[in-house]
Amino acid sequence: MAGVLWLLCALSAITACDDYDTFTTDRSAVLLFDRDTVAFDTMFTTIGSSTQTLVAYNKGDRGLRIASVRLERGAASPFRVNVDGQDLSQTAQAAAADFEVRRRDSLIVRIEVTLPHFGDTATHTEEDALVFTLESGVAQRVPLSASGLDAIFMRGHVVEADTMLTGSQPIVVYDSLVVAPAATLTIASGTTLYFHDGAGLKVRGRLLAQGTLEAPVVLRGDRTDHMFDYLPYDRLPSRWEGLTIATSSYSNELDYVDLHGACFGVACDSSSLEQSTIVLRNCRIHNVGGHGISAQHVQLTAVNCEVSNTLGHCVYVFGGDVSFAFCTLAQFYPLDARRGDALFVANLMDEVYRPLICADFLSCVITGYADDVIMGSFYDPRTSDLDINDPQQNFLFDHCFMATVVDDDDPSFIEPLLDDGPATESHEHNFRLLDTHAFIYDFSPVAASRICGAASTALASIVPADRMGRDRTADGKPDAGCYECAGTGADE
Repeated sequence: MAGVLWLLCALSAITACDDYDTFTTDRSAVLLFDRDTVAFDTMFTTIGSSTQTLVAYNKGDRGLRIASVRLERGAASPFRVNVDGQDLSQTAQAAAADFEVRRRDSLIVRIEVTLPHFGDTATHTEEDALVFTLESGVAQRVPLSASGLDAIFMRGHVVEADTMLTGSQPIVVYDSLVVAPAATLTIASGTTLYFHDGAGLKVRGRLLAQGTLEAPVVLRGDRTDHMFDYLPYDRLPSRWEGLTIATSSYSNELDYVDLHGACFGVACDSSSLEQSTIVLRNCRIHNVGGHGISAQHVQLTAVNCEVSNTLGHCVYVFGGDVSFAFCTLAQFYPLDARRGDALFVANLMDEVYRPLICADFLSCVITGYADDVIMGSFYDPRTSDLDINDPQQNFLFDHCFMATVVDDDDPSFIEPLLDDGPATESHEHNFRLLDTHAFIYDFSPVAASRICGAASTALASIVPADRMGRDRTADGKPDAGCYECAGTGADE
């Protein structure tokens, strides 16, 4: 009896092994691919793409032999393909032969592309196809496509004389773009600067960014591909360095600038308060890995600006003379619970004192996930070793909608409206869209939010249009922050 059982087990093992090693030439047995087409996002010519993966599955009960895998365009193809470790570009025909895919197994294909320089400003599309010819004679075709356009490449470039950059072509920056002390860099409306990893914009002279509502100036990272199908790298933080305003730099003006995806937003080094360091109008600084705006003993003005979703503080003020009017400081950074505050104001840090001449926040929205997103650090003679005569810590919140705690008799707060809704809602209910999955945000207030009608009517008469050009005076009840309610209620 034991011998019979042994024989049956042996026969079963042989049969199983035989099934695994059996290959079919049945023409109905084909590969299944994890996608119909391999497409590359719009990229820059002459720069190699990231790698995409194509998986070819054999879901049948018998193995499949692949006689060849080839690119239809052969050696003329801009695509580079590696099939199961074999590089097709190593052959004159851009082909490789004799692959096996066992039953219930798969084959991994890696694909890259480099597009040639086209010599114009148009977007071009290159196409090819990857052809799998099975031992049965069946040919399976997977289309490949890539779109690209020529760009201007700046590598370690220093602006030594007055220069204007225009939006005729995208500008890709490597090793940072530096504006020398005697020079003014003007960036025309509709211009996009793509910064490579580690590169930034360093202003030692003067920067004039002249965007408009219809054609903003965009400062972003240079990756145009996706981390996932629904999530482009452009929506992620820390893809490039950021904008630095040096001590020697004054009279900078940024209009309709969209700065996002950087390690930090706008970092202003300490400078004289006798003249303006920077004015920001209608700007958006979003999704950065440090502070959104860092103002350390400078004169800074921001009007109709959004500063949102920062790993550091949305706005960090250490001394100086700053004014924010109709600004939205929204701290809903989704990637780290150790995120900073929406606003941090100080005149003393690490026993270094800088007088806070003025810190005005007028008709602003200052909120976030936490119940209190406004913090500070101020000189106190009882706890500091410094002896400061008449320390200055002049801050004012006038007609602001805020997530914080306010003493009823504090004269620094004029008609505050506290964002003290249910903690379970984390203050998100005030805004039109917070999609933490796809990293898409719209900080326009919904009609049900108390942001609506919270602003000063007197200030609205001075700044009558919001960041999107909507008239905030039309209904006589201007909304706090940089966005007027677009008419979308909380339940719409």
